[in-house]
Amino acid sequence: MISIENLHKYYGDIKVLNDISIDIKKGEIFAIVGHSGAGKSTLLRCINGLEEYGDGSLKVNDKEIKTLNKNELREFRKNIGMIFQHFSLIQRKTVYENVALPLELWGYDKDYIDIKVNELLALVGLDNKLDSYPKELSGGQKQRVAIARALTLDPDVLLSDEATSALDPNTTTSILNLLKEINEKLNITIVLVTHEMEVVKQIAQKALLLEHGNIIGFDDTEELFLKPDEKMKHFLGENEVVPHDGVNIKLYFPKDNAYQSFITKMARELNMDFNIVWGKLEEINTHIVGNMVINIKEEEKVVVTNYIKEHDIIWEVL
Repeated sequence: MISIENLHKYYGDIKVLNDISIDIKKGEIFAIVGHSGAGKSTLLRCINGLEEYGDGSLKVNDKEIKTLNKNELREFRKNIGMIFQHFSLIQRKTVYENVALPLELWGYDKDYIDIKVNELLALVGLDNKLDSYPKELSGGQKQRVAIARALTLDPDVLLSDEATSALDPNTTTSILNLLKEINEKLNITIVLVTHEMEVVKQIAQKALLLEHGNIIGFDDTEELFLKPDEKMKHFLGENEVVPHDGVNIKLYFPKDNAYQSFITKMARELNMDFNIVWGKLEEINTHIVGNMVINIKEEEKVVVTNYIKEHDIIWEVL
């Protein structure tokens, strides 16, 4: 669907994207994550042809973006929907008129426009707001209008550039649930740019982590959060505070065994007591995953680690 290979992007002499290679499958919800200045929005604009890129390849539906001429690029962008942080609605136009605008610009007839706009406003839950103006809407409602407008031309891909950053947590959840619903109903590929890790956890199936234009993480979302490497821990701002005495073992529990009473079972069968330093469960894209740190005596290390290996638990000594 979207294939990026060895992509480089410069602003003058400054490299802002360095050797980016990813594949995004049809119907996938994919997150591009990073702090301010990481290059995530630049990458998104390369995908829809708003930014040129240097070396490397970027194909959407097997079309190399940098080889498209002006007319081909215009036709290509018809298949790319876009939603933004600040909605980009036209204040003097009604909800209906804002959603209808792309269809009018492409010359669709009035009857088709009327059917399509009403259909999309029903999909986003705003069929009772056709004649309202943006100033009369809440932030969440404005974003729903923007989503409806982005879907008018039946795009294959929906790009979201920090679309929930201006919204409160409850509204953010409702918008993300709407995007999930759209993804499932329309099988549309969604690419999200965000700096909010909760957004990634809630909706993304895969995630790319960028830092200063470099990839520091790329995997299924559950894998990134289940067992983060040092770069990921630094990105998340996680500091593991553990005892200095004894051996600290971190255990990882994926979605299939997050609720298993492994520690209790191990303590009973080995006839040992463990100091549980800390642990957590969290929801990642509707699945529950978790991890836990236990502290044991040095002389117990071999017995405990052998037991863990026998039960196929992911683990590491901190």
